[in-house]
Amino acid sequence: MEELLDPGLGQVRVFLRHDDNKPRKLRYNLGHARLLTFGGAYSNHIRAVAEAGARHGIETIGVIRGEEHLPLNPSLARAAACGMTLTYLDRASYRRKHTEELQAELRARWGEDVVILPEGGSNAAAVRGCAELPGEIDGDIDGDYDVICCPVGTGGTLAGLSAGLAAGRRALGFAVLKGGGFLREEVARLQREAYGRTWPNWSIELGYHFGGYARSTPALDAFVERHPVERIYVAKMLYGIVDLARRGVLAPGTRVVAVVTGQPSTPVDACGAPTGFDSGEPR
Repeated sequence: MEELLDPGLGQVRVFLRHDDNKPRKLRYNLGHARLLTFGGAYSNHIRAVAEAGARHGIETIGVIRGEEHLPLNPSLARAAACGMTLTYLDRASYRRKHTEELQAELRARWGEDVVILPEGGSNAAAVRGCAELPGEIDGDIDGDYDVICCPVGTGGTLAGLSAGLAAGRRALGFAVLKGGGFLREEVARLQREAYGRTWPNWSIELGYHFGGYARSTPALDAFVERHPVERIYVAKMLYGIVDLARRGVLAPGTRVVAVVTGQPSTPVDACGAPTGFDSGEPR
């Protein structure tokens, strides 16, 4: 794994594990004939569900926040090229997407057999997929590690990482949303739904959102200049790790694995549409 080098780390070592968490979240959600899910106009989650549907012969429906705009942007064009049916909800209705009432309306339109995935894909099956990552890391790093870190948008990745850790290690998430305190209960809820229990080996840092979702500050911009990474999620996490090391919250000698989420850029995907988008949809 690549190591992050920054003078602020002192004697803390940070190893970068690149891992697209979207396929992990979907792995155990693919045993259905029809999937419906939600996302914004540049959603990586929508893209991932569409591509998985194309690979596995699953009908997919993407419920997109806001109005339809033609021609489709490259992200939605990818989804459509993979066979996903796109439909749209006004923003007021979209905010109700988690309610029984709105989901009943969607089932009435798309069929009672459709399986509805939440925005970002975080459910019990997604947690089980993400729980497999810590075991894979053990063979990829020279020596042991103490902490595994990830960005947090919906809580599914952190819930899974925590559940999959060996004893003596801990998971640390960095909320990318302002007012992200609710994510603590979300992570616990997802663990209970997946395993019937919670783990005490995780926590969430709430102070590195830089003004809110997709927001930035001069300090974060300067950090990205030094370390060119995706800024909505990954930069906030890495900045937070360096800051915690600088402040002594991460003790000298601590070895950290930072999970760099998102899909690497490639020229085209299997559906024949351009790739390379990282919109920063909730993860």
